[in-house]
Amino acid sequence: MTTTTVASGRPAGKRSRRSTTPTNLTKASGLGLGVAMLWFSLLVLIPLCAVVITAAEGGWSNFWTTITNEQTFSAIRLTVTTAALVTLINVFMGTLIAWVLVRDRFPGKAALEVLIDIPFALPTIVAGLVLLSLYGTDSPLGIDVANQRSSVFLAFLFVTLPFVVRMVQPVLEELEKDVEDAAASLGASKFTTFRRIILPSLAPAIAAGAALSFARGVSEYGSLVLLSGNLPFQTEVVSVRILGSVENNNLAGAASVATVLLVISLAVIVTLDIIQRKVASRG
Repeated sequence: MTTTTVASGRPAGKRSRRSTTPTNLTKASGLGLGVAMLWFSLLVLIPLCAVVITAAEGGWSNFWTTITNEQTFSAIRLTVTTAALVTLINVFMGTLIAWVLVRDRFPGKAALEVLIDIPFALPTIVAGLVLLSLYGTDSPLGIDVANQRSSVFLAFLFVTLPFVVRMVQPVLEELEKDVEDAAASLGASKFTTFRRIILPSLAPAIAAGAALSFARGVSEYGSLVLLSGNLPFQTEVVSVRILGSVENNNLAGAASVATVLLVISLAVIVTLDIIQRKVASRG
């Protein structure tokens, strides 16, 4: 039995597989993409590159000396650890609040919806004044955390609260409850239904909210500057440390610390993306 071949010499029954990437990029969409990339470059990419270049101008020795300075390292450690802890709390509490707002009906729900967005609407320095009034030395609640490390934690919690809630809420609203009912009718427990059906659908939104929460935390300044007192080795955060370097005309030092924060934030975002992909795929 002979095998019929095509002109290329391959068997007729076998077709070559070529990995092609489909595209629908028209001239108009290509122009839009170019404008978007130019806008992104002007607002984000070029300034970030400028910070890294400024940090590199002082040389590796100056960079290492700056970030290993005892006061600077203390500020970085306080900022990153507090932001990470606050993000972890927001993942659980933000998802819980979003669940309550979507799945439950109760008096005052509309007012709660508005209150959640207050940290978005308030200027950060106003938020700091509010926190100082409630939790400062003259606190009407009898809670004084001024000039303590807990003041940094409290300020981070206040300004990052809405991120996970507002990312998870619309996704939760779009979930079909019939799928959950079907899983329950097949004998799945509530925990199994949440783990295998709900959580994989919410994972991208939770990860996005967590990334925004962490990024806002490590960059926060206004909401804590009044309450924390900016005490070196105690309540001084990275943003205050960077401002001090700029005021002392040490731009290379400020850029070095900013570069470290940039690398840490990028690593956190990539890690959260990997986690949410694994959770979604297991679902």
